[in-house]
Amino acid sequence: MSKQKQAQLRKDVMPYATSQTKKSIIQLINTIPPFFILWFFAYQSLSISIWLSLAFSVIAAGFMVRTFIIFHDCAHQSFFKNKKLNRVIGTVTGVLTHFAFEKWKREHSIHHATSGNLDQRGTGDIWIMTVKEYEEASKWQRLQYRLYRNPIVMFGLGPFSLFLYENRVNRKDARKKERWNTYLINIMLVIVYTVLVLTLGWQAILLVQLPIAYIAGALGIWLFYVQHQFEDSYFENESEWDYVKAAVDGSSYYKLPRWLEWMTGNIGYHHVHHLAPRVPNYSLEKAHQETPPLQKATTITLKTSLESIRFRLYDEEQKTFISFKQMKKKLKTKTKISIPTAKPSQTIRS
Repeated sequence: MSKQKQAQLRKDVMPYATSQTKKSIIQLINTIPPFFILWFFAYQSLSISIWLSLAFSVIAAGFMVRTFIIFHDCAHQSFFKNKKLNRVIGTVTGVLTHFAFEKWKREHSIHHATSGNLDQRGTGDIWIMTVKEYEEASKWQRLQYRLYRNPIVMFGLGPFSLFLYENRVNRKDARKKERWNTYLINIMLVIVYTVLVLTLGWQAILLVQLPIAYIAGALGIWLFYVQHQFEDSYFENESEWDYVKAAVDGSSYYKLPRWLEWMTGNIGYHHVHHLAPRVPNYSLEKAHQETPPLQKATTITLKTSLESIRFRLYDEEQKTFISFKQMKKKLKTKTKISIPTAKPSQTIRS
């Protein structure tokens, strides 16, 4: 795609980058009250069956993910036109989803500005090593990376790490506004959990709140992971990196069933979102459908997205993700090539 076409593509999407107050309010109404109602049902059904309670918790977790999408849009200043209102709603939904608003807003903006840039990784991203980096890494670094990329660690322990540590601690270079917002959300969470324990008991935390937060966290990590970790995703060094190509070729269109699209706030249209972050979630589908070049983005489905679990390293030479098994074969091949072939003994003739 030429620079001219790229500029035109960004221009074509801009009309959708406008928040609509009515739609935003409706989304708040059909997301947050249902979350609290489902939470209440999950708690009340504990006296009937823990499995019935868990069923309500699973659905509530879906609404927690949808609440996060509102939080996410507020961070991009795309949910409301008013910046202050975005910050207020972002902070409130930050408490509900256990995310520090200003901290995440900053890290996520860096993610958008550097996504697919091999020289600018490390902030707001999932850890990715290239084949070359893995080859040059120490055994300890390789072990750390293997553990990090293990699905049990990433999706099993990841939510706990996210909620209990990463979202609770400020960055060293955080500004005053960011620090105080994190402190405020942390204090509000302590108050909420204290009230829950004193009024409903610790069982409410262990059997209702924990499953909801954990399931929502695992789903959120999966959505973020799968939309940048597909086989031919875009990654380039700084000198070759391009914002538009990174958005369209480095972010997938996650084609989900309609009910899952609704529950996940259309985040499956990730290529549209990365191209124009100011497009609110409820306008992403329309932007995709009415902008033909965007329909050429890599499309993944629920079935094909599962393949991304085996992707571990990015091969800069082949411009593709590979598994650790493929990496092992590659290392063996290199080792064989590097070993000099012994010369056959010469026959001495008299």
